Amino acid sequence: MSIEIKVPVLPESVADATIVTWHKKPGDFVKRDENLVDLETDKVVLEVPAPEDGVLAEILKGEGDTVTSNEILATLKAGAAQSSAAEAKPVTKVDAKPTETEKTIAADLSPSVRRLVGEHNVDASQVKGSGKDGRITKEDVRNSMSQPAAAKAGQQVAVTGTRPEQRVPMNRMRARIAERLLEVKQTTAMLTTFNEVNLQAVMNLRSQYKDSFEKKHGVKLGFMSFFTKAAVEALKRFPAVNASIDGNDVVYHGYYDIGIAVSTERGLVVPVLRDADSMSLAGIEKNLGDYAGKARAGKLSMEEMTGGTFTITNGGVFGSLLSTPIINSPQTAILGMHKIQERPVAENGQVVIRPMMYLALSYDHRLIDGKESVQFLVTIKELLEDPARMLLDI
Repeated sequence: MSIEIKVPVLPESVADATIVTWHKKPGDFVKRDENLVDLETDKVVLEVPAPEDGVLAEILKGEGDTVTSNEILATLKAGAAQSSAAEAKPVTKVDAKPTETEKTIAADLSPSVRRLVGEHNVDASQVKGSGKDGRITKEDVRNSMSQPAAAKAGQQVAVTGTRPEQRVPMNRMRARIAERLLEVKQTTAMLTTFNEVNLQAVMNLRSQYKDSFEKKHGVKLGFMSFFTKAAVEALKRFPAVNASIDGNDVVYHGYYDIGIAVSTERGLVVPVLRDADSMSLAGIEKNLGDYAGKARAGKLSMEEMTGGTFTITNGGVFGSLLSTPIINSPQTAILGMHKIQERPVAENGQVVIRPMMYLALSYDHRLIDGKESVQFLVTIKELLEDPARMLLDI
């Protein structure tokens, strides 16, 4: 029985997808739910699994092709035996002996990596190793395989003397991010206000309870959960910062879905913590850990990145001391965290050294006045400098 392998139904906001990588070739035996092909959309990479055990009969759409919902990608001969699939595979005799470089690379590969390289016909000499002493890991091989076909086939290198240039097409996510950021700059009256926060109290709490917190909840106590809690409390006091503009209407949200920006190799993604006001510090940390892992593996779903009423971005993890984040449309504000740096500050007439962080709030001046933006940021500062305020709701 022949089964058609089709593109999954794409969300309304996604018009089409690009075929990134076929993991199987015609004649290969596949098992049910085994991933056959990766499709890249503007937001996520979708996997298309095999519906039944069988043999992949024909591939109708190649890597780099653009496809739409329910378009036929390939056909599968269901129920075909694995032995027949093996017989159907062409056998190619290779007389060329491996070079000394290829022998050296192969010798440095672990058995599992060597098997993965062989199964997918990957040129190990073109894979950059991230393991100890530059060794190639399985993740390095997978990352090499997951590069968009357009980038593999379309990259051009022009060499003039010692001044090489490389031209590589943007992946779909990067192109969409560029489009959205430019749109925000052109359609909003964006301003940024700054403040700084003394994180000594938060760091003292973490030092005092981090071991017992991790033992009880199975997750480390980080800074992002404190900032998320403080942001939610500030949003409750300043509803306009939690609102969005829809044409000539202002939509005030009675819930707090906080987007947390996560950097990945493919671009910036913003998974959303739904109903963050009902989450504990442990709940926030667990969800953030799950999202970060999914984001870096390209496993975030559309639903997990859709919506959001306010966004937090942390450039401090990369060493940024001060920046002006761009609003995540259609939201009206975004909070930027930065590097924690010890600086001299005055307390009670004395100069002391404290762990300080600059905060930035970019906001849409069409809806949020300067007074509100400043007071919102001051509220976050006060809540973080005296965390008991969040517990006592004062």
